[in-house]
Amino acid sequence: MNTPETEFISILGAGGPQDAAGTKVWSKSLPESLPILGLSDIVIFPGTVTHLLVETAPSIRLIDDVVAGDRFLGLVLQRNPETENPTPADLYSFGCAGRVLKMLKFPDGSVRVAVEGLRRFRILSYASQSPYLVARTEKFKDVADESLELTALTRNAEREFQEIIKLSPTLAEQVKVAALNTEEPGKLADLIAANLNLSLEERQHLLEMPAVKDRLTHLLPLLSRELEVLKLGSKIQNEVVTSMSKNQRDFFLREQIRAIQRELGEVEPGAAEAKDLREQIERNNLPEEPKRVALKELERLQQMPVAVAEYTMTRNYLDWLISMPWSKFTEDKLDLAGASRLLDEQHFGLRKVKDRLLEFLAVIKLKQQLKGPILCLVGPPGVGKTSLGKSVADALGRKFARISLGGMRDEAEIRGHRRTYVGALPGRIIQSLRRVESSNPVILLDELDKVGSDFRGDPASALLEVLDPSQNNSFVDHYLDLPYDLSRVLFLTTANWLDPIHPALRDRKSSSCPVTPRRKKWKLRGGTWCPGNWRSTA
Repeated sequence: MNTPETEFISILGAGGPQDAAGTKVWSKSLPESLPILGLSDIVIFPGTVTHLLVETAPSIRLIDDVVAGDRFLGLVLQRNPETENPTPADLYSFGCAGRVLKMLKFPDGSVRVAVEGLRRFRILSYASQSPYLVARTEKFKDVADESLELTALTRNAEREFQEIIKLSPTLAEQVKVAALNTEEPGKLADLIAANLNLSLEERQHLLEMPAVKDRLTHLLPLLSRELEVLKLGSKIQNEVVTSMSKNQRDFFLREQIRAIQRELGEVEPGAAEAKDLREQIERNNLPEEPKRVALKELERLQQMPVAVAEYTMTRNYLDWLISMPWSKFTEDKLDLAGASRLLDEQHFGLRKVKDRLLEFLAVIKLKQQLKGPILCLVGPPGVGKTSLGKSVADALGRKFARISLGGMRDEAEIRGHRRTYVGALPGRIIQSLRRVESSNPVILLDELDKVGSDFRGDPASALLEVLDPSQNNSFVDHYLDLPYDLSRVLFLTTANWLDPIHPALRDRKSSSCPVTPRRKKWKLRGGTWCPGNWRSTA
């Protein structure tokens, strides 16, 4: 495939005057009338060399005529960058006179030119508008003095621009060299304005200032702002790089440790932990569904880096799955005579209450199951409700757990928290089963009448499922997210009075066992006042 040839025109003057080094010297002065080239997205300052792309037909003809003539033109910013063929009303009145250095034509008809900014000018009037704009102009020289204030402004601007050059990766090397070799305040101000990250309006405003002192005064706040932005960006970038470098270093060191352990024949810590967890799953004889979930979570854990936050969450979840007493039960004694002796030894009086408890144990012995109403011990504080529950557990030979419901308002205390939350835990029921390491303990729900409710849920409603014999065989805790059989747990409840208890929850109870003292009888025994006998009233 043949590549189309491009036409490159060198327009440096031939045969003109030269300096001692042999470089051609430009000696022509700027004419009063200049062809005007509208710029859509750039402001050119004196002393800067810029490359432009010219695409419209009038602008291309303008460049051709300029190259064929004295190579001078006026470079003026458009008010609307979308305008293709700007009119005088579309252009600012101030611009920069420039000289075309090089031109390069492309096969698609576009032209690329290198122009050098020479001097500021103001448009007085337009001499013609066809085939392109030609305007009469008034040139401006930099207005500067040799005051101490201008010297201080120049040094401050130069110092801050040098800092910006060090921090900015986008500035070319030529800009850094030019900044070091520019001594005149006006040229330094134009160099900074051309290379600072400014809007077109700010650049045009600076171009319209012939006074060097005004330009530097306007530039200093812009320099300070840009310097602060670059410093903050550099700080953020350094923090990101440092963090990435640390992570890469840690990864490299871990890989080295694994390689050394493999060479020594040692097992990796993660593999050893996974092996230990797998052995615990097999040893604890988990039911089918919990075992399947535990093995799936273990596979996820093995593929997860230890540093990931989800690793700890998954590890804790596995600990709960493995340590739950899924298949651990204690054997019931169901010895009514022994239970009666135990109740008499541990509690004096309370005959009707103890008889009701023995009837309850007798029904359990006959039916060989716990399905039925839940006993509720009702009475004022200090009459022995909680200790009676402990005695029932001792009489059955079961483990005992007490859950205080007083002031409970969060439903998650019963059903547990979702695992998506930080610090999530199972509910109090599941925690008690894990603590006693048995799936058929006696659980005493204390102070049932003091359960509250608010925006976090209603714990009393959650207890309906826990205490319902037809539902609690598949109780689902939000944390475990697996059905757990509570049907073999013997639930006892206590309350000071029945009225505050949720009506639906009260229906789950059997006829209450009032545990109330008749009155307190104080007797003087050995110099100490002691209470007398208590009795139960129906």
